[in-house]
Amino acid sequence: MPLLDHVHAPFSLEHHWESFHSNWATRIADALSDCLPPEFIAEEHAHAGPNLEIDVATYERTSGRPDALPNGPQVATAAPPTWAPPAPAKMMPAVFPDTFEVRVLSTVGGLKVVGAIELISPSNKDRPEERRAFATKCASYLHQGISLIIIDIVTNRRANLHNEIMRLMDAAPDLNLPPETDLYSVAYRPVLRQGQPKIDLWFATFNVGGALPVMPLRLTGDLFVPVDFEATYQEACRRRRLV
Repeated sequence: MPLLDHVHAPFSLEHHWESFHSNWATRIADALSDCLPPEFIAEEHAHAGPNLEIDVATYERTSGRPDALPNGPQVATAAPPTWAPPAPAKMMPAVFPDTFEVRVLSTVGGLKVVGAIELISPSNKDRPEERRAFATKCASYLHQGISLIIIDIVTNRRANLHNEIMRLMDAAPDLNLPPETDLYSVAYRPVLRQGQPKIDLWFATFNVGGALPVMPLRLTGDLFVPVDFEATYQEACRRRRLV
């Protein structure tokens, strides 16, 4: 299945790229679930637009309370006092980047993210602040020792986000991709080698009409799983009836 141009006609007229990216993330998570060891799970996460995701939620407890017994008398309880902080001292503009990613988590000792796969969106490559926000997110994963893969199939923006990540991390210039590289994937493996923190990198480039690569995702130590972007892309296209 040759790589299609999803952000230009005719495909952009038939399907929103957000829907395809979300579907592709699900196919990647499904494929990983078939090959991950039992102590790991894969989950897709998709978020586009200016709305914020809430990571910590407060839930109203509706059962197990003495004042909410179904067959007994209702006991009057005082509502907890409400509290509001003072007005903020300052306010700054912010960018919350689009997210189309698959996270791999270890279930040993509680859920812990050990790997992430980022599907780059057109918005991620648009303005300088969007590119910086995406690079900051990726650099944060790497600084935490989390393995990372990024893949870019966006054809209507020229920015190279791998190079943005390298600039943010003050990496050597020879770790950059050529500036004319538009479509690519990079895998990153943080590792402690001879007492020194290092990051191994694998590169793959491709073009519209070509095949997508298989990239390595490190889970822990020297345990890797292959991420077959071509097979999962074909499945995503099949489910969207693009083939």
